[in-house]
Amino acid sequence: MSKRTNKAGSSGRFGARYGVIVRNRVKSIEAQQKMRHECPVCHHTSVKRVSSGIWECSRCKTKFAAQAYTPNTKKEISKVSEQ
Repeated sequence: MSKRTNKAGSSGRFGARYGVIVRNRVKSIEAQQKMRHECPVCHHTSVKRVSSGIWECSRCKTKFAAQAYTPNTKKEISKVSEQ
């Protein structure tokens, strides 16, 4: 069995459809949303996405709402834009 999705990653399921730019955009968004993030309460890298906009820390069981693909809240976004 060959490695079909080595370069394509998670967007390999689309095959040759939709164009390379769209597939690369999907690949980067899905990589960002599936990785573990830092918890705003316990500061441990254990936050995973439950559903669209819902995030949960597996360590302290804190559940919070944030952006759909990243667990950034509006406060954190404004801090980044001020710097």
